[in-house]
Formats: sequence, C-alpha cells, structure tokens
Amino acid sequence: MNKLLLIVLTASTISTFSQTEKQDISTIIKAERRAAQSRMNYRVNPNTTDYDVKYHRMEWVVDPEVSPAAIAGEVTTYWEALGPMSTITFDLADNMNVTQVLQRSNSLSYTLANNELVITLPTTQSTGVLDSLSITYDGVPISTGFDSFESSTHNGIPIIWTLSEPYGSRDWWPCKQDLNDKADSIDIYVMHPQFYNGTEEYKTASNGILKSEIVTGANKTTHWKHKYPIPAYLIAIAVTNYSVYDNLAYEGTAEEFPITNYVYPENLSSAQNSTPVTVDIIELYGNLFEMYPYADEKYGHAQFGWGGGMEHTTMSFMGSLSRRLIAHELAHQWFGDKITCGSWEDIWLNEGFATYCEGLTIEGLDGDDDFKNWRNTKVNYITGLPGGSVFCVDTINLTEANSIFDYRLSYSKGSMILHQLRYKLEDPDFFQGIKNYLADPELAFGYVKTAQLQTHLQDQSGLNLDEYFADWFMGEGYPSYDIEWSQSGNSIFITVDQTQSHSSVSFFEMPLPIKLIDTDDVEHWLRLENTSNGQLFTENIGYTVSTLEFDPNTELISRNNSVTLSNTNLEITNILAFPNPVIDQITIATANGILLESSTLFNAVGQLVLQQNASQPTIDFRGMPSGIFILQVSTNKGIIYRTLIKE
Repeated sequence: MNKLLLIVLTASTISTFSQTEKQDISTIIKAERRAAQSRMNYRVNPNTTDYDVKYHRMEWVVDPEVSPAAIAGEVTTYWEALGPMSTITFDLADNMNVTQVLQRSNSLSYTLANNELVITLPTTQSTGVLDSLSITYDGVPISTGFDSFESSTHNGIPIIWTLSEPYGSRDWWPCKQDLNDKADSIDIYVMHPQFYNGTEEYKTASNGILKSEIVTGANKTTHWKHKYPIPAYLIAIAVTNYSVYDNLAYEGTAEEFPITNYVYPENLSSAQNSTPVTVDIIELYGNLFEMYPYADEKYGHAQFGWGGGMEHTTMSFMGSLSRRLIAHELAHQWFGDKITCGSWEDIWLNEGFATYCEGLTIEGLDGDDDFKNWRNTKVNYITGLPGGSVFCVDTINLTEANSIFDYRLSYSKGSMILHQLRYKLEDPDFFQGIKNYLADPELAFGYVKTAQLQTHLQDQSGLNLDEYFADWFMGEGYPSYDIEWSQSGNSIFITVDQTQSHSSVSFFEMPLPIKLIDTDDVEHWLRLENTSNGQLFTENIGYTVSTLEFDPNTELISRNNSVTLSNTNLEITNILAFPNPVIDQITIATANGILLESSTLFNAVGQLVLQQNASQPTIDFRGMPSGIFILQVSTNKGIIYRTLIKE
C-alpha cells in the first residue's frame, strides 16, 4: 500500500528526483503515516490473545449513494480457545452500534467500550475447543485518520471502498486486527442496490473467488470466497459501477489464471492498455521467487478513491495503473500478504521488498542500465540525510508512528538493504534464500520477523549476517569511502578508509566492487572484502592500470566517496627496510632528498597493524606473530610498498 501524498519531503532530499520521479513516488508511498498517527496508542491488544481466529463469514449491507457512508450487517466468527475463556473480545470502534450477539440462537450479553466489544460466553470455553458466534451491528464508520471506510464519486458516480492498514479494520467491522493472527478462510457477502439511477450497474470487488451475484428485487448480493489465511487489515470491499475484464497469466498453460480488473467505465480504454504488463511482471516474479501464491483464485485490480494503492490479498486497490504501482502492489502478494510482517517494527519486510521488486521489474523488463539508474536514485535519496534506522519502534506515539512508514527508510533504504544482500551473497544464494524464506511452512501464510529472513539467507549462503543486520537494519546512516591506490610492477595496492555518517555504527563491513581499466581500455573487476578501517589490499595483476573506479554500478549505499592515485615516481632502491626476514625490529632508511613522512604496517589480510610518523624510523616486531606483512612507506616523493617476513 503506497502513497506519498501525505508525506512531506525536505527540499534537499526530494531534489534528487526528477519531476517525473516525484510525481511517480506520490502515487507509490501511501498514507499509512497518517493512519498510524491516529492510532498511535494502539499496541497488541492483550485482551484478544486468548483465541485463534479460524473463519469469518461477513454479511454486509451498503449503499454507495448514502452519505456519510454507512454499513450494516452480521459477522460470524469461528475461533479456537488458546486457554480457558469466559469472555471473548473483538476490536470494534465505540461509535458502532451492536444490536445482537447470537450463539446457536442464544443471545449473549456484551459491552462496547474503549474500542473493545467484550462478549460474555454462556460457559467457560476449554482450551482447544472450537466455537462460533454472530455479531449483528450497524453504524457510520469514522475513519480514524485514514479512509478505513469511505464514499466519494468518480465521474459523478458514487463509490464505497475500504482501506484498513494498519489499524482501521475495527472502524467498520468487529475483528481481531493485531499482527499475530490470521483467519484461515473468509466468505464475504455484500448487498447493495443493483443500479445507480436505473442504468449504472453496481459491482463489488473483494478478496478471493467471485462465487455469485444474485439479484433480489432492486438489490444485488455479491459473494466472494477466499480460502487462504488473511489478516484483518487485508480484507476489503469496493462498490461502484465497475467495468470488468480479465488478462490471463501463463495463458495457454496448465498454470493459467485470471488477472481480473475492476475499473471505472470512463477509464476502461486506458486501463486495457495499462494492465497487460501485469502478466509480464507476475511471470517475472514467478521466475525469481515462486508461482503467484493465490493462483487457484485470482489476482486483480480495483480502482478506488486514492492516488496510490493497497495490496488487499488477491485484489489490489489502485488509484492509478502505472507500471510502477502495478509492480509494487503485485509484489506485496508475496511480501506482505502471503508472508506478513509480524510487527510494525518489521514493516520493511513488506515495503522494502515491494520497493525492491519495482527495481527488479526494471531490471527484468528494461535492462541493467535502467536498473542501475534506479539504484543510483535510491542511494542519492537515502543518503540525503545522515541518520535514520530501518528498524521501527512499534506504534507507541506520534513520532515513532511517523518513522514506520518513512519512504526514505522503510521503503528506499529497505530496498537497497536487500540489493546489498544480493551483492554480498551473490545471485544464486540470494534468490534461493528468498525462495526458501517464502516456502518455509512455519512462515508461509503467516507472520515473520527480520531474524527469520536473516536465518534463511545465512542457511543458504553459509555466511554469518549478524553484523550486517546490526549495521544496516538496526543501525543508522551509511559509509563514505576514501580509496587510495598505486601500482608497482604486477602488483596493485589499494588502501580503504571509511567514515560513517552516524555514530550508531562504528564500521560497515561490506564487499567492495572495484573496476580497473587498463591502458588498452579493458575492464577488470575486483571484489574486496573490507572488514576494517585502513585496510590494505594487494592484488597481483598482469596489466597496467590507467583508472580505478569505486562502485561504479551503485551496488552499495554510500556517499561522498573519493579515489586517489598515489605518487609512484619513486625507485624502490631509494628505500631500505632491513633486516628482512625480521626477527625483532626493522629500520627504514631513505636516500638523500627523500624524507620519510610515515610508515604503515598491514598484516597478510590487509588489516592495519600500526602506523608511525617520521620520527619513528624503526618498527618493533616483538610480540607479533610469524608471517607475511606489508609495509607502506610514505615519503615526500611518493609511496612504496615492501613485503616483509616475520620469523
């Protein structure tokens, strides 16, 4: 779900985007910030943790022509007790009117206060027992900060739609809306007038499979059925005079399934030109990850009254049908719907993945150059400010709610954290790790935390990613690199210094992409495992380097990097370092006119051991382990490197 309409970007950060990019982003980032602000005191409801929702049957009556928008109906819920229960609590807004609660034709007593519907059960329900009840209610939902349940018009025609992320479900139906339970299946029945003004026929868009549309007198009842686990915030309806048509994914194969589009009649022609790309994207994601998770039901789009979109399971509600928005909301069917973030702290598992899939769509449909440009734009935006963590404290107060749906962090930096992981692990392990994550039976159609994604990527790659997630998910900021290099014969020496934009991270360990261009204009690539500041890399090469470029394809989140060629006009015979091999200490001597400025010693893996100024022409090796060391000698005439052996 995405809108930037309510997000205020600073001039310094938004200026990194073109005008087209700014307009496109405004249809991608959503107004969850506004929604979260209004629900800033909502945490996991401890009063709804004693049962497991199994099924909802939702029977609603709505009329798009009535303003303000109202709803009436009955919600039947089946649940299993997780402990002895004498009452059951549902989330429901105080302004709704509950008229009856029935259990097997018996009326139950209840109270509605503090946005909780508390129902007294006739007897104590034992652990593991399945039971059900039906709640009859009505009212005019008050959308708490976001359009949880709204009506408006398009081209003069009324429309009702819902959008419940993060905590808007309770505004319009009795539910359990925390990120810790999903209904295993749902049936949705929506009754509404058949026609507007006697000519425009209303249709209902919703989750799952369209089972029936039955006309009774002047009314129509539409039945949708969804057979997969679904959280409350992804259940949705929209009613207006839709035109409906299908595109087909995997057309002509055994995997064929419909992409059903509910669009405004006035937009039918343009929509029919825009939505076919969904087929290409859904098949691209199928190759990268796995088959679309709800292929035995459908995927679909339904236009609604916002400029962005919302990834309701099997039916994304769309304010526009741009390719970028299609790619983003479709990606959520895997990342957000099939596997849902287990707390708002981990919202990047929804939004970072969906945003990265925008980039993967560009890579798959447009090519590497356009994908590189996408990454470059993202990094420029991310590094426009020095701090900010992708980890979000769950909704407690207004300030923290603002950070949950931060486009720079949860979306953009989240997406580039994934790209860096792809570079770090390399494609085979990265994509297989994601496939394993999606296929994990403990996670599939359930909830997930960041640590579980980390585990899958570690298990696949064999790498320990503790520091990576500590730095990039929990930590703030980004690195800046100063690269200094020189060549002597067939050896190239590269020293890497790093500074951090925020004090929360002392050092970002990352493999570094280095492009070397030789004197024949041939490209060569190095991958340097940078694990410490001031690290020296020595590479044996068989060509003369004319140019060194650092991360030219923007694989990393970094900014203000520099590359410097050291002065190499220095004869090695003018510098002595003896004795070699070393027993206790060495002495550095220079010829006349050459002044020692500093000496730096690195171990065999390029880690800085010590650094001394000109007043210390000797280096004490006592206490150092035996092995190979690299000595960097800096003088007023340039720099040379000597290989030393400690016995």
